[in-house]
Order: sequence, then structure tokens, then C-alpha cells
Amino acid sequence: MKIKNRREFIKTTSLGVLGAALLSKYGMSACASPQAPAAIKSGIGIQLYTIRDAMSQDVPGTLKKVADIGYQYLELAGYNNGQFYGYSPAEFKKLVGDLGMEIISSHTGVEVKGVDTSNVDIMAEAHAELGVKYCVQPWLVEERRVSADSYRQFVEELNIIGDVFKRYGIRFAYHNHDFEFFEVDGLIPYTDIFLKEGNPDLLTFELDHYWVARAGFNSVDLMKQFPGRFELWHIKDMEDSEDQFFAPVGEGIIDYKAIMEVADVAGMKYFFVEQDATRDGRAMEAIETSFKNMQNKILI
Repeated sequence: MKIKNRREFIKTTSLGVLGAALLSKYGMSACASPQAPAAIKSGIGIQLYTIRDAMSQDVPGTLKKVADIGYQYLELAGYNNGQFYGYSPAEFKKLVGDLGMEIISSHTGVEVKGVDTSNVDIMAEAHAELGVKYCVQPWLVEERRVSADSYRQFVEELNIIGDVFKRYGIRFAYHNHDFEFFEVDGLIPYTDIFLKEGNPDLLTFELDHYWVARAGFNSVDLMKQFPGRFELWHIKDMEDSEDQFFAPVGEGIIDYKAIMEVADVAGMKYFFVEQDATRDGRAMEAIETSFKNMQNKILI
């Protein structure tokens, strides 16, 4: 999938933890609630953008399949005009809860309009009703990546948005791609601007390990350099191919066992499996493969 496609998806939808061996370490229950599916709660999350086509056709049926695989936590990518995947916050929350899963986070593009943050309040109200812990800004438009100053202005806006969400009891976050690591005016925006000028009290980061690797950086080094700043992760793998295409987790070349070793250093609270695209279009099969590999190869 090209970045452009994700940008278009975000525009239309919003303007788009560990396994049994580690459950006790991160304070999560190993027992499913009575209404949960038969699979023991895993602590493994899924970013629903991965299965966006299925979600657009059959929300209840798709969520049932996700629960049956064993995913416990959800990150959404389907907010639009006060609704989530066409449901009111209360309706969608019940739909997910009845399947024994929990909504942790939502990808939602939001902007500060001058000194007016009323649009941010509207979005925060809907997410507070849904009961999420995090709301994530997933994208920065290309025209705002032209200079260090344009990046600084954007981070300043993220701090403002984070302050609004904080008043609603929601933690605001920014999700990276690879372009934040491309040098601008002699600086690396992600390390020299986002992480240094983003207010830790108002803004955390969702670290997408695939895009870090694609940019030529090392996630482990990054997390050690900025400890405690990465409360959310995207677990996404990369083929050993010329185009560095996406792969199911555990089928690619990213060393997630090494990455998991520094979860405490990073301050990670939740992670979400994601695969932006598949070679064969079988996204549901891909997330099942990722889930099994997380349990059997990585979280052991």
C-alpha cells in the first residue's frame, strides 16, 4: 500500500500486550470475562485499518472473527462525524464489549483552527463516550513537511490538542511513518523536533516499528535514547524484498523479540498488530498468522 492511499483513507474517515508469558509483567488478567470468546485473553491488539475492507462490509461479523482469533484490544480507524464505523459511540462500545474485547485507541485526524479548538472538543467528546484511553493523530500532510519551522508549528498544535484531550481523560499521541526521519534544515524532525518539543504531559508517541526500519533507523536505539515516550506501538513486519513490502508479524525481517526486550524502557502500555496491505488481499488470514506468531514465536 502506498502512503497516499492511507492519507486518502484518513481523510475520508476522520476529516484515517503482551502474550500469556508476559501478562503478569504488564498487569493484565489472564482470565477472560464470562462474555469473552473461548480463547484466553491475549493482551494482543489489532489496528482495524488492517481489515478495513471487511469492516466496511460487515462490522459485527468482522469483529466476531477478530475476537475468535484471540485479539483482546482494538485500535480503530473509522471515526467520522461523531460515529465509529457508522455506529454511535455507545452502540460500538457495546458491540465490542459483548465480544469480550476492549477499545483502547482510535486514529483520528484533527486540526487546531487558529485559536478555536471547538472541533477538537467535539471529537474528544465522542471518544470520551466511547471510552478510549488514547486518541492518535496518524498523519501529517505533505505540504507541512517543508521546513523545520513547519514541523515545529505542527508539534505546537499537537500539544494544544493534547491539552484538550487531557481534559476529557484521554491521552493524545502521534503515529509516525518514515518521512519524519528524513532530514529537513539539518534536523531529523522526529528526534530533533517531535520528541524534544512535544510536551510529555500532553503528548505521547505511537511508534510504528516498520516505518522506523524503513527509514533506516533502529527502534531499540531510539527507545533507549528517549525512554518512556512510546506508550503505544504498531507491530508490523517487513518482507526481505527489494520493495520492503509489508509482511505478517513474525514472517519478516524485523527483530521483534529484541524490540520486546525494551518495552519497559520505552514505556509501552499497549501494542497493535498492523499490516497496511497484503500481496494476496487476504487480510483476515494475515492477522491470524500474525496473532499465532506473536504467541508462538515472539512472546515466549
